[in-house]
Amino acid sequence: MTNGAQALIATLAEAGVEVCFGNPGTSEMHFVAALDSVPRMRGVLCLFEGVVTGAADGYARIAGKPAVTLLHLGPGLANGLANLHNARRAHMPIVNVVGEHAGNHKQYDAPLDSEIEALTGWSHSWTRLGSSPAQIGRDAAEAVAAAQATPPRIATLVLPADVSWGEGGIEAAPVEPVPAAAPDSATVAGIAKILRSGEQSVLLIGGPAATERGLVAADRIAAATGARLLMETHPARLTRGAGVPAIDRLGYLAEQATGQLAGAEHVIVAGTRSPVSFFAYPDKPSDLIPAGAQVHRLVEPEADVIAALEALAAEVAADTEARGAAASLPEIPSGPLDVRNWVQVIGALLPENAIISDESNTSGVFLGAATAGSPRHDVLSLTGGAIGQGLPVAVGAAVAAPDRPVIALQSDGSAAYTISALWTMARENLNITTVLINNRAYAILRMELGRVGATEIGPKAGNLLDLSHPDMDFAEIARGFGVSATVATTCEELAEQFRAALAEPGPHLIDARIPSVF
Repeated sequence: MTNGAQALIATLAEAGVEVCFGNPGTSEMHFVAALDSVPRMRGVLCLFEGVVTGAADGYARIAGKPAVTLLHLGPGLANGLANLHNARRAHMPIVNVVGEHAGNHKQYDAPLDSEIEALTGWSHSWTRLGSSPAQIGRDAAEAVAAAQATPPRIATLVLPADVSWGEGGIEAAPVEPVPAAAPDSATVAGIAKILRSGEQSVLLIGGPAATERGLVAADRIAAATGARLLMETHPARLTRGAGVPAIDRLGYLAEQATGQLAGAEHVIVAGTRSPVSFFAYPDKPSDLIPAGAQVHRLVEPEADVIAALEALAAEVAADTEARGAAASLPEIPSGPLDVRNWVQVIGALLPENAIISDESNTSGVFLGAATAGSPRHDVLSLTGGAIGQGLPVAVGAAVAAPDRPVIALQSDGSAAYTISALWTMARENLNITTVLINNRAYAILRMELGRVGATEIGPKAGNLLDLSHPDMDFAEIARGFGVSATVATTCEELAEQFRAALAEPGPHLIDARIPSVF
């Protein structure tokens, strides 16, 4: 007979879910055993649940569909919450399967017992508690459909151990997700009228609009109407490079964003939110919209934002072509690495069709300019601000697209959060080149000290922002996890090592050592 776990995995596979990133425990053992009964499902082991959830996020950003995570009870889900937060902000489809104690065991309040539903509420997740082996297949099919709604979201299926091992499991047919709503023609017409009015307008795009179709439509609109065009600060997946419209991102710093939006009478938002400051600062506004400006939403989150942009472009820019970025590579610089020149090495050598998982943070402020004319590529950025995303997202992206080179541009402080992702890269022989930008500091926090008005920095404060006592040797750490690694201190070394890493299959790490700018 079929047990609940077998029915669950077979249903997931039939619904198009082909990869399980997992870190299982005792309550999930029947799920683990059932993987061999469904050859279509690939299992990928990660050593920490934050890598599991981050990898599922990266996979969804490239594959456009969910992976399933396997998490051990409430504590396992808790370990994965930071990267689920990033995935929620990215609007990525993920199906979590979280093990739970058997029903007759719950009454004993065992050491690992917890309130799993409270954690799924924190992550704004669709949640269901599996009730029986006969029903668990249907639960799984509905979880996949819920994850693939518009906008996509996280769906969490809590799997009691007795539902997993119980006989009588029934595989369910896939459930069609609710399709995206069509754009409202009256709203599109109203915004077209604003754009034709001659009043100062900003078109701020994000979400699905950050891929090629959305970028082309948005650039046509801007070119025809004179509207200023901006991209959200941290798009989940941004297509860039030669031939693709190059759109400036809204600045991370509130002062930058305020300058970019200054003078706007209308801010038209498509696929993202009206902009706010990342943090509160003394005597500075949180809302970044200029005083007196009106905010207009092109579509609601449940609607097709790309279709709306294309409809708007047809209305105001019927005879206007998009302006693709010209092919242009920076010269490879020479001398010691610093915050300005390391990105030029990457821009000069970036391969065609690469995927960049970008968590370079303060060290990557010049990356956009250095890669604007590089061969076409996708950039996956830190949507939710919870650091420790870059390496796991690279893992998921590489699993989703084994034929594409994945480049993880990773700051040192963030890398330490989920450094065990390197082990999964080695185990799965993933084609990932990690350039770890090592400035031995939480540089972004040093910068924020002054911005929040905490200007007096004593030895205790400085010590909490310093990563140099002791220094972390990331090349040695990588080798310990099975990843080939080198150290670069000059542009010449980085270029040589980056070329060599791209030319060889499997994972590589370059410990690129630069001085901190803060």
